[in-house]
Amino acid sequence: MAEIPTIVVDLAQILVVASVVSIIFKKLKQPLVLGYIVAGFLVSTHMPYTRSVVDAENIETWANIGVIFLLFSLGLDFSFKKILKMGVAPFIATCTIIFFMMSLGIIVGHLFGWKQMDCIFLGGMLAMSSTTIIYKAFDDLGIRQQQFAGMVMSVLILEDILAIVMMVMLSAIASGDDPNSGQMVMSVLKIVFFLVLWFVVGIYLIPYMLRSLRKFINAETLLIVSLGLCCLMAVVSTKVGFSSAFGAFIMGSILAETVEAERIIKLVEPVKNLFGAIFFVSVGMLVDPMVLVNYALPILALVLTIIIGQAVFGSLAFLLSGQSLKSAMRCGFSMAQIGEFSFIIASLGLSLGVIGEFLYPVVVAVSVITTFITPYMIKAAVPAYDMLEKRLPKKWIRGMNHITLSQPGAKNSRSKWKSLLILIGINTLIYSVLSAAGIAIMFMLVLPLLQNLMPLFWADCLCAVLTILFISPFLRAIIMKKNRSNEFRELWSEDRKNRFPLMFTVLVRMVIVLGFVFFILHRLTRFSSALLVCIALAVMILVIMSRTIKKRSIGMERMFIQNLRSRDIEAQVHGHKRPLYEGRLLDRNVHIADFDVPAGSTWAGSTLKQLGLGQKYGVHVSSILRAGRRFNIPEGDAVIFPGDRMQVIGSDEQLTTFGKAIEENVFEEDLELEKREMKLQRMVVTGSCPFLGKTLQESGIRHKYNCMVVGLEEGKENLSIVKASYRFEKGDILWVVGESDSLKQLMG
Repeated sequence: MAEIPTIVVDLAQILVVASVVSIIFKKLKQPLVLGYIVAGFLVSTHMPYTRSVVDAENIETWANIGVIFLLFSLGLDFSFKKILKMGVAPFIATCTIIFFMMSLGIIVGHLFGWKQMDCIFLGGMLAMSSTTIIYKAFDDLGIRQQQFAGMVMSVLILEDILAIVMMVMLSAIASGDDPNSGQMVMSVLKIVFFLVLWFVVGIYLIPYMLRSLRKFINAETLLIVSLGLCCLMAVVSTKVGFSSAFGAFIMGSILAETVEAERIIKLVEPVKNLFGAIFFVSVGMLVDPMVLVNYALPILALVLTIIIGQAVFGSLAFLLSGQSLKSAMRCGFSMAQIGEFSFIIASLGLSLGVIGEFLYPVVVAVSVITTFITPYMIKAAVPAYDMLEKRLPKKWIRGMNHITLSQPGAKNSRSKWKSLLILIGINTLIYSVLSAAGIAIMFMLVLPLLQNLMPLFWADCLCAVLTILFISPFLRAIIMKKNRSNEFRELWSEDRKNRFPLMFTVLVRMVIVLGFVFFILHRLTRFSSALLVCIALAVMILVIMSRTIKKRSIGMERMFIQNLRSRDIEAQVHGHKRPLYEGRLLDRNVHIADFDVPAGSTWAGSTLKQLGLGQKYGVHVSSILRAGRRFNIPEGDAVIFPGDRMQVIGSDEQLTTFGKAIEENVFEEDLELEKREMKLQRMVVTGSCPFLGKTLQESGIRHKYNCMVVGLEEGKENLSIVKASYRFEKGDILWVVGESDSLKQLMG
């Protein structure tokens, strides 16, 4: 008999132990992440009383795959449009928290005499709060629907994004000798270049591909296509010098803008859960009890650094973003822990060989301790505010409530000049990146092919022409885009003094286009510089005047905008999108929250009038979403069904009370399910039968005994339907269906 491979044995051990431990942690109402870490410790070589995993290298490979799928799933939940709609406030809070917490981490590391790279990576780990743990804590405490929780989740999303960028930056720092060299600037420019390129090209091509092949793609095919694109981008990202996790995240964020995003999220979730569990188990395998004992003091110091740092600087960050002091403290206290991204950053440091092996178990221990403390920190925020309010002068409290750098009214007061310059800058950046990428593709792929087919001079000239034609829609967009925007026309007509600066913006963009054309010609021809400038000017004029290029440029942009809006359009059609008036409600301490009616809800079948939600909880049901259809402003006679999604308006307290009520009003689980099995039994009407001479309706078989007469036997094969008016006679053979106890009672 063939022997089972070691990796299968190890995998079986990991999954069995992880499943048992996760069930225990689920019962204890603790995050599953901690359960997986404990499971990893139990199957590691550091635990002498249990069997250890044999092939740790294979498990590490699977763990790396887990990181890729974790970040791919994170990208699927991310949307560039959502981040832009958040405004400036979350950006201010996120950047402030990361700056202060990273600084604290570096300082603490230096105080303990650790190496420079250990301190830098430690700072990155301490700056990342755990989205999973905070979300779980909010859910367990029943405050996920409160207004401050939404602000915390927005900051966590931004932290996750910046963590991806931080990983790229840390990799660049680790590969260089001097962290302060110009390599940092080049790394940032490289990140921006590839982010823009991948996002724009991905949004242009992938939604079009999925839309064209929609009739050929079922659930299985869509899963394979999605994971294939994820792995492809991970490979591409590695080839250009980034981490595979960075590429996986980018592909997830691209797919998040497609119509198929919701389906992909559901399909990928089991895969993410499997490999994610293996990753966190691998984290637990690195926990060495001796390291924890030897580094007990640093662990305690780091725990205090996170708790105090987030309580102080986290609250300050949210204050600067425009939150009131009470709300800022609730937000800051909620973020006092580290989690999954800290493990990923630690794994990166180990894989690069730039941090000490002691740092990984130290960070895991800090994460475990801060995770257990998280619910208590969230609960402590309000008492801490009450104590602060009593001790500080009222004018200080009022002053802190008005501290803000976010300028919520800035959108209305923003000058037309500022708006126009931002639009022109973004447009120029995007099309310049596309032009540079187009030139690189033509030089790397097309030029060698042409040089093999024809003489060198003619190959270079032909490649120059083809390259200019290839990027001509991008070059035209750089010059002409936004020249007919509302801001441009209004500034032009308002004041003659505006006309020269407006023409200057066009002139600058022309110079950029001339630079691209000059570079192509200079690289591929041997003409003099003066002649090259003349040719570049002629090419630019042809690009501007050409109707064909104009049509191509406009068509490509329209396709991109349609793909970018496809998910929003789908959400509007199916009624998933929030109403526009929600933003105004937030200023009045009232907001909208979605609640799903559980399958076993006791409210099912009742009307809104019968439930009296307004009188009991003070909330208003603004709409009901059912099977992709939205019923707005439902009347009192609207019936609630299981699976309905109710959109409810109310304050934090009202929505919290309502959320608890909708979860509590469910039927209890049937613990004697086996006794409710239905059976079919034969019954003969005898002379002493109580049903003799009675009709089926009079017998009470259905209402009194909770049974049902299926039919009356006629011969050996036929059953006739028994009508309610049929009167039972002696010798009738009835076939009756019911539960065991009911049938026993019926047979008497």
